[in-house]
Amino acid sequence: MSEQDFASLMSAVEAKAGSFSVTLPDDWLQGRTAFGGLSAALCWEAAQRSGEALPPLRSAQFAFVGPAGGQLRIEPTLLRRGKSAAFYSVDLFGDDTLAVRGLLAFGASRDSTLDQVDLPAPAVPGWDDCPTFFESTDRRRFLQHFDSRFAAGARAFTPDAKPEMLVWLRHRDAGASATLAALIALADALPPAAIVNFQPGAGPISTMTWSIDVLSDAPRSESGWWLVRSTAQTAVQGYSAQDMAVWDDQGRPVMAMRQTVAIFT
Repeated sequence: MSEQDFASLMSAVEAKAGSFSVTLPDDWLQGRTAFGGLSAALCWEAAQRSGEALPPLRSAQFAFVGPAGGQLRIEPTLLRRGKSAAFYSVDLFGDDTLAVRGLLAFGASRDSTLDQVDLPAPAVPGWDDCPTFFESTDRRRFLQHFDSRFAAGARAFTPDAKPEMLVWLRHRDAGASATLAALIALADALPPAAIVNFQPGAGPISTMTWSIDVLSDAPRSESGWWLVRSTAQTAVQGYSAQDMAVWDDQGRPVMAMRQTVAIFT
């Protein structure tokens, strides 16, 4: 199957009797499944297209239940619509088997006496001063769609280092940079941070759940670059809990995230 950039892939999503479908190209796979960021982005896309205009996404939780490959079917369900908020559940099926279950909360902006932000961007070099992060030998096919620059922290298979990585990322598809779906996909492009402490040749690693809080009603990056940080806080009994965040190219925080990761080593 030919390669398909992100904007074209989103445009290929078709509405079919209350659900949506798309055939997943091989170049968006991670092994035999779509990588988690793309699956989550498709869930958001389906909710956005399912009815009347929604307010901005504020929070989302995704459970990666099984592999998502081949013909994908996405089924959004409106749970409740109020004056300022809307809640959707979204199920994504791969070859008619449940692969991802999402819960998305949308909320309109409102006036508030509170205006507090305490998620400062780390002091790291700009993307032009950083080396490439993704290796050409990496076999995860979806990585061909992203540019990467290693800003700080450690690379995979550095057992004595702190399990943290800070990486500048952008879509190679310039047409994808202005959409929230593209940012959701990009935010999950890094490997789980626990892989820093793996020995070379160690077993696989897989994200089980992902929680996102969106901190801006219109995240933007004029350059297309976003700074992503991932830190493994624990790695015990075959599971890792990691903290993640995304800043735009001006250092403004746009996402706060958490993941639970299964470790098979």
